[in-house]
Amino acid sequence: MDKIGNIEIRVIGKSGNLELKPENYDIKHISSILQNVEDLLYPNNKKDRPLITYNIEEGSVRHIFKTPIQYIIGFSAILVQIQETSSIDFLDLKTARAIESIQQLSQQKNYEFQFTTSIKNNIELSINPTTKFFRTENTWVDAEFYFYGILKDAGGKSKANIHIDTDDYGYLAIETGQDFLMEQEENLLYKKFGVRATGKQNLETAEIDTKTLKLVELINYSPKYDSDYLSLLINKAKKSWKGIDSDDWLLNLRGGYEA
Repeated sequence: MDKIGNIEIRVIGKSGNLELKPENYDIKHISSILQNVEDLLYPNNKKDRPLITYNIEEGSVRHIFKTPIQYIIGFSAILVQIQETSSIDFLDLKTARAIESIQQLSQQKNYEFQFTTSIKNNIELSINPTTKFFRTENTWVDAEFYFYGILKDAGGKSKANIHIDTDDYGYLAIETGQDFLMEQEENLLYKKFGVRATGKQNLETAEIDTKTLKLVELINYSPKYDSDYLSLLINKAKKSWKGIDSDDWLLNLRGGYEA
């Protein structure tokens, strides 16, 4: 059985004129912390992640999380690095977003978040209204991408998008706009497509911010060999090569060098 360690996130602040405690700490802030801790510990493999247990205790508000200690060790190292460098640019996207979310809540509610683990006794990271743990904007640039997969869902109440299941990037949501979906005469679901999309990409790591993806073009995609299509391309190419001696062209390309 795995040895268990713990993470504590202590929240210090006020609810109105009262000192913060579990009885006056809003449930939406608890929900936010729960989601963020999952992204901090296991940003890329939630499906097969180990168990995380949770308790909330007095002492302002103390969020206590328990999970196998090997993951706590890695998380502790990340906290120390964030504190020492005052930067989150080195983190992967989901981890950085989780820190940003806590930083935003700190500034909105005037809370301080103190992170400690069972690895060390002292505070390993403090996030408060004066800290600025946000990603550096100039590390993310606009880029264009091509994705291939099966379109599994389309629509949305407030924000229209398509969901495409890809082998390389997993399940992606891509903003489309309602007009695009309304113009489609055929059912798009469960068919293979290529998707041309724009979004943000990290200059240093090449990581794609999948939450920024917007559709440019939906491409009918069939990976099967199509002999008729190939023959059509060959016939088109013949017109371009008319009157050209292929041997002379190849010799000129080689610069007179014969293999």
